[in-house]
Amino acid sequence: MARDNREDYATPLRRLLVGILLLALFATFLVWRIDSPRVERFRAAVIDRVVPSFDWALAPVTGLVNLVQDFQSYQQLAEQNDDLRRELQQMKAWKEAALQLEQENAKLLDLNNVRLDPQLTYVTGVVLTDSGSPFRQSVLLNVGARDGIIDGWPTMDGIGLVGRIAGMGNETSRVLLLTDTSSRIPITIQPSGQQAILAGDNTLNPPIEFLENPDLVRPGDRVVTSGDGGVFPADLQVGQVALGNDQRLRVRLSADYERLKFLRVLRAQPHENITDPGGLLAPAELDIAPLLPEAAVAVEAADG
Repeated sequence: MARDNREDYATPLRRLLVGILLLALFATFLVWRIDSPRVERFRAAVIDRVVPSFDWALAPVTGLVNLVQDFQSYQQLAEQNDDLRRELQQMKAWKEAALQLEQENAKLLDLNNVRLDPQLTYVTGVVLTDSGSPFRQSVLLNVGARDGIIDGWPTMDGIGLVGRIAGMGNETSRVLLLTDTSSRIPITIQPSGQQAILAGDNTLNPPIEFLENPDLVRPGDRVVTSGDGGVFPADLQVGQVALGNDQRLRVRLSADYERLKFLRVLRAQPHENITDPGGLLAPAELDIAPLLPEAAVAVEAADG
């Protein structure tokens, strides 16, 4: 009987506590929704008093979140480590292939007694200033006419093509970069052999224009100078093909444009222009007409 009385008291008490809790929550909601300076100060005081005391309650949650983040970071590091191992194995294979090709090339050059072009020597200059702007991209070198520099010579940073000499003085010269909007150079895309034009647009990845067959070109293909038009020597390293955000084929330049401190100016002398191909076989000043009658007499004597 006493047990039934306790149950009779528990039910109203539970309802009373639930009602008080609902009233407290409703009052809290009203306080947090009222727009008044006095209520705003009251809310700030409550937050300053209550929230710092809950740090101990949030500590397990914060620790669990940090543990999950550390575990995710460990997984990412493990995946990156596996990717680096695979890339290292591929690089080792490429290194062995490059060494074999270098040895084979050296043997072939020795067997054929190839005479390399001795004119592609260079003069190294220091970049004095960078006059890059939204409208023009160029740098100034501390070499000029006194060093034998000629307008139009290509410049490299030791890895890839940077630009060409475009104006010079006695002690300085200006280099027009490949990224400048007025820069246009003929290029060859390997291994497809496609010819195109690299057009500067004031970005670090200039677009490829006038490409004959884009289907034969893939991102990652090597880009070199073609040598057409006598603008640059052939086979100078330019960069690699990349697909831009605008879905245009662009070139990721090999030269490090963010650290242009020293540039090599290549002594690229123009090739000899051949206007009369027959002159390669017989000099023009050699007159063979008088020899023809004598040759005819010798033939008749032999027949007789």
